Formats: sequence, structure tokens, C-alpha cells
Amino acid sequence: MTFSGSIATPVGVLAVHSDGVAITRVTWPRGGRTAVPGTMQDAERDPLLAEALAQLGAYFAGERSGFDLPFDLGPQSDVTSAVLHALYDTVGHGETVTYGELAERSGTAVPARAIGSIMGANPIPIIVPCHRVVASDGLGGYSGGAPGEGLLTKRWLLEHEGALPAALF
Repeated sequence: MTFSGSIATPVGVLAVHSDGVAITRVTWPRGGRTAVPGTMQDAERDPLLAEALAQLGAYFAGERSGFDLPFDLGPQSDVTSAVLHALYDTVGHGETVTYGELAERSGTAVPARAIGSIMGANPIPIIVPCHRVVASDGLGGYSGGAPGEGLLTKRWLLEHEGALPAALF
């Protein structure tokens, strides 16, 4: 059974999905949707979903710097799984890592340029913090956020965590 809920955040509405055992997806709903159907009922029926929504709320309020939630990346290649787990395990709040550094930390033979594709395959952004992976010469890309606002979303998240200075304008 899948449970779904949503939370309004400064970077848009986030939809959170749980199977009752692990968080399985975090997405930005498309098509102008501001909520996920069944939000309150599912959060009441699934304590894990309720906890995930509460932890995300605390993160965006600046009251939490990490997540203590079981998650399931779903069907991924061994390399993708290794890279995403290395990201989750080794890059903390307020830190960034380059694509090349993450490739090295993961212990895989994946080239740095392939890390961006792996970040795009992350089914659990924010919790598995792909926004913390940057290019050696700038922010790099980001597939999260509202359509067309990926880099604005990434910048906001990194500023929120203190990894980047706030924009002057």
C-alpha cells in the first residue's frame, strides 16, 4: 500500500510517498497541483508519512538539519545506489561536494560527468540531498523544484543550509 502526503515549503509544494516501511519518493507535483489527494487521511493512517512531513516542516523552518527516516531508493543500478548512499552518508547539512568528489567517495568507477544523471535519478530529493552536489566551477544543475526553477530551488536550499551566502538581489 502507498501513502501520500504533501507539504507547502518555500521551494514549492512537496509530495511525499511512503509504503508504510520506508519513504519511497519526494516530488514536486506538476500541473499546478498544490496538494496530493488524501494528504490528511494518509498522514493519519501512516505514522512514517506523518513523521516525514513533520521532519520536512522542521527542516524548512530551520529547526532540523538532517533526517532520521528509513528510505527505499527503489529499483536502481548498484552504481546509482552506491552513489546516492554515499551522498546521504557523507555530505552533511551546510556542506557541498563536487560531482568528482562524490564519484570518488562512492567507491565506484563512475566518471564525474555521470554523477549529474545519477542525481537526476534520485527519487528522494531533500532527504537524500542531491542539491548539495555542485560543479567544480559553479552550481551545476538541479532537476527539482517547479518547472524551470531548478537552479533557483538549488540555490535557495544551499542558502538555507548556509552552504552559500544569501543572494544580494
